[in-house]
Amino acid sequence: MENKKENKVGSIFAGATILVCIIVAQIIYHFILGAGTNFEGGDNANHPLPGNYLGIVYKGGFIVPFLMSFLLIVLTVSIERFLTLSKANGSGSVEGFVSKIRNLLSANNVDSAIAECDKQKGSVGNVIKATLKSYKEMSSATGLDKEQKLANIQKTVEENTSLELPMLEKNLTILSTLASVATLVALLGTVLGMIKAFAAMSSAGAPDATALATGISEALINTAIGIGTSAISIIMYNFFTSKIDTLTYSIDEAGMSISQTFAATQK
Repeated sequence: MENKKENKVGSIFAGATILVCIIVAQIIYHFILGAGTNFEGGDNANHPLPGNYLGIVYKGGFIVPFLMSFLLIVLTVSIERFLTLSKANGSGSVEGFVSKIRNLLSANNVDSAIAECDKQKGSVGNVIKATLKSYKEMSSATGLDKEQKLANIQKTVEENTSLELPMLEKNLTILSTLASVATLVALLGTVLGMIKAFAAMSSAGAPDATALATGISEALINTAIGIGTSAISIIMYNFFTSKIDTLTYSIDEAGMSISQTFAATQK
């Protein structure tokens, strides 16, 4: 029930984040980047003031706020995932916790090991605590042979790990999706900008230098924002995936130690 509740909260968070980021991006684009103070004559229909990068970005066109919303979503989800995975690690070093559990089991001190799980908390602590409870139950269970008891312990590790993983991987699909979508939308903005540029070049009489410069500027600004957003998305996605792999490895390592200790101590 707790995992279902967390998943529901996570889904609401993802939807709210996307909506809020889109609104914020539109506000920034129209009221900050498009403020008259950034342009000649106080009108955003004119050229940006020399060296005014806010006005230059505004001239990127209507695709810019969508790319900005993608960037805000990536940053928000990255912060949320960082906090969630930090909480999943627990209150102390995961490596130290696993080593301590292994030493306590070697001394056949299961209750102290469970107490350490309560101190550690987090995903690793939750899975190991459930496994240790199964260990304790199987130690006193009758009617089962050693192999069946081991299978039950290993099943506990697998089931509890599968319950924790969705929470750890939540919203990573947003990062992986935006890594591709940001580039494609930026490409769309680039193409639209180049269409304007070529239209200016092919106009009757002398080419319109202003329209040509505006079209090229729009193309380059969209490209820059899209590539930057995509790069950040890919980096953060790989970073969080690596962190999750480390956590699952620690859980597997602790689960194997518990199974090995049980096999060595049970007849």
